[in-house]
Amino acid sequence: MEHILIVTNDGKDKDQSVTRHIKEIIEGYGKVCTLCQKDADKKIIEDSIPADIDCVIVIGGDGSFIEVARILHDRSIPMLGVNMGTLGYLTEVELKDIDESINKLLREEYTLEHRMMLEADFNDTLNDVALNDIVISRKGGIRIIHFRIWVNGELLNCYEADGIIISTPTGSTAYNLSAGGPIVEPTASLLLVTPICSHALNTSSVVLSGEDEVEIEIGEGRNGTKEEVLVSFDGEQMLTMNTGERIAIRRSGTTTELIRLNKVSFLEILRRKMKGN
Repeated sequence: MEHILIVTNDGKDKDQSVTRHIKEIIEGYGKVCTLCQKDADKKIIEDSIPADIDCVIVIGGDGSFIEVARILHDRSIPMLGVNMGTLGYLTEVELKDIDESINKLLREEYTLEHRMMLEADFNDTLNDVALNDIVISRKGGIRIIHFRIWVNGELLNCYEADGIIISTPTGSTAYNLSAGGPIVEPTASLLLVTPICSHALNTSSVVLSGEDEVEIEIGEGRNGTKEEVLVSFDGEQMLTMNTGERIAIRRSGTTTELIRLNKVSFLEILRRKMKGN
């Protein structure tokens, strides 16, 4: 591990003190450290990311981590998160442990954890990937949307709901959890289908194999009107779908590689983050 990229959430590390401190530790080991370049809107300039980086350190919260994971999804670069957010399920390192953690990283005292991602096809084009979830939700005014869902070509169910969440195990503690979906061990290979505010009594989440493909079709509105919905990938990259159109969602061929410095179980992390509630 010779070249490390640091990506900083400028709103979290406002004075860059944490970033500078980590950079000093890395360079003290004789390693190369590059700070990620951003544009005027604080967006990562993807073309500026060096081709030879061996590791990425993300300073911020889970949102920052997910943004970088999506950008680098096809490069298989291990990632370590420094938590300056709130819960921090993905960002393992707390501020009080920075020195010890970065030293362990540079001594290569870590393990890698592979997290599955999702990809989606719409209009015969691969649109994007997601680490947490792909969400299809209503656009505009308050109304229910009619969804038809197929799994491997077979009709699963029809829902009348505000939206549908297709989640990875990593995303099970995100929007899926807020919508009443189950919590899943994050290294599992599963797809979670969870309706948002379903207008029925028997619409629990459905847990599918990680090898399944889910297709979602947008139905007609009341009195045969044309509906329009939004599709988001980890809360970003919106695209629009209309009545009669389908989107196919499956496991991506790429994964996110998380660096784990501590042998802390998922149950312990879950208990700590959720504070026993």
